[in-house]
Amino acid sequence: MYGKKASELIKEFASSEPGQLAAFNNDLCSQVIEECNSHLLHLQSLLRRMQEEPDNQNNKNADHFGALIHHLSLVRNKRCLMAYVYNRAEVIRSLGWTVERVLPEEIEEKLSLSEKEYFKNHSATLQSYTSELDLDLAVDMVPPKDPYIKVRVLDEIGNVVLSDQLANLARHAILFLRRTDAEQYISQGLMEELTG
Repeated sequence: MYGKKASELIKEFASSEPGQLAAFNNDLCSQVIEECNSHLLHLQSLLRRMQEEPDNQNNKNADHFGALIHHLSLVRNKRCLMAYVYNRAEVIRSLGWTVERVLPEEIEEKLSLSEKEYFKNHSATLQSYTSELDLDLAVDMVPPKDPYIKVRVLDEIGNVVLSDQLANLARHAILFLRRTDAEQYISQGLMEELTG
């Protein structure tokens, strides 16, 4: 059945959790591209036959309808492929705002090579833009009630220079830090915010 593989690709993306990525399905994408190439070859042969035999009424309707079916199947497969890639790119783009320039390993192994390159370029562009503005755009859009938050260090980080102090971020240490200083470590999974 035409378009079945492309619809499987869309169903696979739709079945994943919002904002989460499954591993890039290279095999299914390749199969859809092969089907597109097959449709294109059939379409070209039908168009050639219609141009060579314009007066042959016996095959005229069959060739027109065949060409229409192959054309519509080709367009549908292309739209499904583009939707799959676009929606994955949207998730990757949103990761650029939530994680730093380095993706966690469990996310990186789910990306294709072109998606890894896309993330790298996107995060470099964000980094360049924020450094030009000298403003961190990834912080909360709603101003916090208190500029300091209570955090627990989950992994050994060592001595770091923060905006207002030098701090030793030893494992299991509980500190009051500026929200802007702590957020980069929280997004990397090196700290957690303590509430209450």
